[in-house]
Amino acid sequence: MSNYIKFLSHQLQGWPQQNYYLFFFSLGCQVMTLVNTPITPLTILTFIGTTLGVLCVLAINAAKSVNGWLGILSAICFIITGYAAKNYLSIGEQLAYMVTLDIPVLLSASWNVNMAAKIRKFTASSWTIAVIATVIVYGVSGYLIQAFTDDPRPWIDAISFSISLSAGVICFLRFNNQYFWWVASGLAQMVLWFISFRQGSATLAMFINSSIYLANDVLAFTVSPWYNKKERARVVAQETKYAAKLNLDKSSL
Repeated sequence: MSNYIKFLSHQLQGWPQQNYYLFFFSLGCQVMTLVNTPITPLTILTFIGTTLGVLCVLAINAAKSVNGWLGILSAICFIITGYAAKNYLSIGEQLAYMVTLDIPVLLSASWNVNMAAKIRKFTASSWTIAVIATVIVYGVSGYLIQAFTDDPRPWIDAISFSISLSAGVICFLRFNNQYFWWVASGLAQMVLWFISFRQGSATLAMFINSSIYLANDVLAFTVSPWYNKKERARVVAQETKYAAKLNLDKSSL
């Protein structure tokens, strides 16, 4: 257990500096939002969820597998927030992240070890499959949520859900093309939560959180190991050195 805790701690280290800057900027924005609204269990839960959620996406950006635990904990908070806002597909979105990304990451030994060395790109057929799958999920989820719930924004909710679900699957499969989906997801979530806020169904914190996600996604195209070859080589070397040290420590026991 102690080695696993050390491993998780290691996964929070060695990120690009820009990731840390973005986290503390996000934390400052969320603290200001929290203290300028009535303090309720929902606003506190939203604050915890957004803080953990930003750490999660920054961990993915940095190609660090600690996102599994961060994703599950933030998803629990967001499920409650989504239910309160009647954005039911945002609940499905969080459950989809847990099923397609967070839990598999925790269970997959290969994903957790030096993931930066396993990044790959779409082929032409992969692009086609991913786009068609996203459109199909959008149509089916939008129809079902409109027909069977009182969601006041079913088709906006469906856009966010379909893109985010596809992004989670693409991320777990280690394709760097996921960030085209994450950017689209960030824009869709900003629209969803801004409208929810204007209609009195959510706090402004969720809109701010979506904007931070979008900033992280844009950042990924520049400094993340998913796209920056120099940064990828640095992370691979770092993880290889850490793995060698871990094996050395085990052999000395």
